[in-house]
Amino acid sequence: MSKTLVLLCLLFFPVLSPLAQEGQQESPKDSVPQIPENPDIIVEGKVEKKRINPLAPSRAAFYSAILPGLGQAYNKRYWKVPIVIGAIGVGIYAYNYNNDLYVRFRTAFKRRRAGFTDDEFYDVNGSGIVPGSPDFSDDALQDGQERYQRDRDLALFITLALYALNIIDANVDAHLKQFNVDDDLGLDIKPYLEYNPIIGNPNYGVAITINF
Repeated sequence: MSKTLVLLCLLFFPVLSPLAQEGQQESPKDSVPQIPENPDIIVEGKVEKKRINPLAPSRAAFYSAILPGLGQAYNKRYWKVPIVIGAIGVGIYAYNYNNDLYVRFRTAFKRRRAGFTDDEFYDVNGSGIVPGSPDFSDDALQDGQERYQRDRDLALFITLALYALNIIDANVDAHLKQFNVDDDLGLDIKPYLEYNPIIGNPNYGVAITINF
């Protein structure tokens, strides 16, 4: 009985060994899904594609609405941050400058109309060109307040426009960063010429081929 068992083991061992090796080869290392080092990259087969974040444009716009330039920093467009801050800062400075002059001229004009001569634009101490006379007439004060009011409103409008443009830029830039620019995308435009076999005249046209 023992000789028969040994003989059967010797006969089936060469058959079982290749099967065991094949079972081990069915799970190669290449079959294990590879995790890319960059979390923004996904691997589909052998092709690496950018991972799309649908909330990125909204977040960039929200950050720029809270603090101008923050959305550009979120998009990693750091060179745009000083441009955005500088443009909006100049607009705010222009608004404050013209508003301050508007308030001064308006206050002086109102006091002048009320019969007072103690405003800052009246030469009370006699140090002006004509002692005891106003440096600015009533008409000059009225023209000044209207001009500075107009310049103040214009500066406010430009500042608000720059603020809105800052939000739009962050939103659009976040969209464009996720735009699909894979190698398999392509647009081919070629002119073509063919002859009509019926009338014998050439036909001209343009062939457009889109690959995706």
